[in-house]
Amino acid sequence: MVRLSRALAACVTAGALLALGCERRAPTTDRTAPTAPVDPLVQAGAATFARYCALCHGADAKGYAADHAPSLVSSTFLESASDDFLAGSIERGRPGTAMAGYAKARGGPLGDEEVRGVIAFLRSKGPRLAETPLAPARGTAVWGEELYQRECQTCHGTRLRRGTAPWLANPEFLALASDEFLRHAVTRGRPGTDMRAFAGALHREQIEDLVSMLRAWQTTPPEPPPLPPAMPGMEGPIVIHPEGKAPTWKARDGRFVAIDDVKRALDERRRMIILDARATSDWLQVHVKGSVSAPYYEPARLDAVPDDGTWVLAYCACPHHASGVVVDELKRRGYPNVAIMDEGILEWQNRKYPVVRAKGASPPPAPPRR
Repeated sequence: MVRLSRALAACVTAGALLALGCERRAPTTDRTAPTAPVDPLVQAGAATFARYCALCHGADAKGYAADHAPSLVSSTFLESASDDFLAGSIERGRPGTAMAGYAKARGGPLGDEEVRGVIAFLRSKGPRLAETPLAPARGTAVWGEELYQRECQTCHGTRLRRGTAPWLANPEFLALASDEFLRHAVTRGRPGTDMRAFAGALHREQIEDLVSMLRAWQTTPPEPPPLPPAMPGMEGPIVIHPEGKAPTWKARDGRFVAIDDVKRALDERRRMIILDARATSDWLQVHVKGSVSAPYYEPARLDAVPDDGTWVLAYCACPHHASGVVVDELKRRGYPNVAIMDEGILEWQNRKYPVVRAKGASPPPAPPRR
């Protein structure tokens, strides 16, 4: 009876409160976690990455959007790549590949703060840099050579021929990569990519042999060419052979012209315009003779391109992505005769077609076998 009376009293009290509009309510709590403030450096770095890097490395930085550009946010990469490695890679690039040097000191568009921003953006996408001992490799390079040919060469290529995976013989890469970075990559692989972990498949001494072999490949990177007093303008002789006739080629799919056809048209002194869509730093190193620098990230430079029906070709090293950006922009503006130089400048050089090369600039390695 006592329990029933208490229950009735509670009901009466609740009814009275309802009648008076004073319903007792459970206190509310905001369970939404506070939003972490966005780091301005990360935010700026994201914008820089989107403008200059996403073309090849993908908007999410997971790679392989063009020319086999690797993932920059694989967990084992971020935990082993130092800030110096990342900065040097951005600033100096990978000569002989589609990765240009983007530092202003090399003729690129990025200053120190912008490079720091890109690094902060990448760091925000994965684990922190691990603290690991920088012990030098103590293997036998000769034994590592045999392992490399068996386990690595198919994807990474040789000292003289690129593969579809990052070219490990690149002088700039080896100048920046520590033995621990190389060891970590072999041991743990690159999750989210085709690079598998070799821990368990190879014993520790074999991994040391591989790292020692790669270190034996290291050479001194060539010095970049001196910068001109000012970046090349677009006011010069943009049109090649201005008195010549129009080329007679037929663009494949209305978009691509084979480099053999371009070479033939140049030999016949046909009228055309050739735009180099790579970063200006790459143009300064080597470019097709007669071409002008029109980087994919600087559409304003296209304002100087004559719109009079002259054929306009664009090339890059991807070999279609950066040049495709330039060609699409010209088409958007209504230029009638525009196309991509199909195989790009690396193949142009491999066929020993005419280029302007800076002193000390080395030719590219041979491309992967098809």
